Amino acid sequence: MDHCNIWVLADPATPQLALLRTLPQATIVAGNTPEAFAQSARTADVILHWSVDLAIFEQVWRMAPRVQWVHSLSAGLDGVLFPALAASPVPLTNARGVFSEILGEFAIGAVLYFAKDFRRMVRNQTAGIWEEFDTVEIRGQTMGIVGYGDLGRAVAWRAHALGMAVLALRRRPELARDDPSVAQAFGTDRKHELLAQSDYVVAAMPLTAESRGFIGKPEMEVMKHTAVLINIGRGPVVDEESLIGALASRRIRGAAVDVFDTEPLPAGHPFYKLDNVLLSAHAADHTPDWKERTIRLFLENLERFRRREPLLNVVDKQLGY
Repeated sequence: MDHCNIWVLADPATPQLALLRTLPQATIVAGNTPEAFAQSARTADVILHWSVDLAIFEQVWRMAPRVQWVHSLSAGLDGVLFPALAASPVPLTNARGVFSEILGEFAIGAVLYFAKDFRRMVRNQTAGIWEEFDTVEIRGQTMGIVGYGDLGRAVAWRAHALGMAVLALRRRPELARDDPSVAQAFGTDRKHELLAQSDYVVAAMPLTAESRGFIGKPEMEVMKHTAVLINIGRGPVVDEESLIGALASRRIRGAAVDVFDTEPLPAGHPFYKLDNVLLSAHAADHTPDWKERTIRLFLENLERFRRREPLLNVVDKQLGY
């Protein structure tokens, strides 16, 4: 393809748009309202979804009958995928894998936070208290990973390297059984079995109709009282009300949460007050160059698109990931 018309669904003032405006043989139209694309209606070859609401994306989609490819700069698709796009033959790609290594580090940081009781150390230091107390060795502990895709693998090899036993839960467990980081793979029908054995549970699933509320009150009831839940996938995969109840009653030891039902988290939310929660403002993957990282993947895919080569990270739109 010689010339490419790219519609970018983003605030036109976003600094990282400069990385796109110098593309050769490309016309870039950026905006965060349908009106921004009115003058170039029906010309888009590519839609780059950056940061607009799903309702706006749907309106823009209807204005682009000749679009040939849609790319999302995020890994999650719950704010991107709608019925008309899912039913169309237009390929959808995403940022799967771009942030997995960073989030894998956060998950291990959360494990260490609870195992070594860093909150207690900081509290004692602030109060000027000298207190000796026991901590937990994570070697020999068990980590259960719910959703063993790219993100799950990034967590698993780090946990395995620290001597933890890794249990993997996925729709097709046979795909994880030869993974050297995995001690045992479980199908989704054995969810409770995995949870009951785990000292740390990492929720790493994408949000789909099937995964919404996948970890709720019945799941927390089978977890160890000493277990810690770490959610780095999508907020609604874990039933928030059930998690708050389990934390407040000390049914489980604690939770590290990076993703939520409502973002930003409303003022006065119980998570702010619970002393057994490590809370991240959906920023566990925000390194100084995180936006540039995800744009680089789009640029690599754009070259593939121009050369009519297979695209990276093509989404199964029916499965939602």
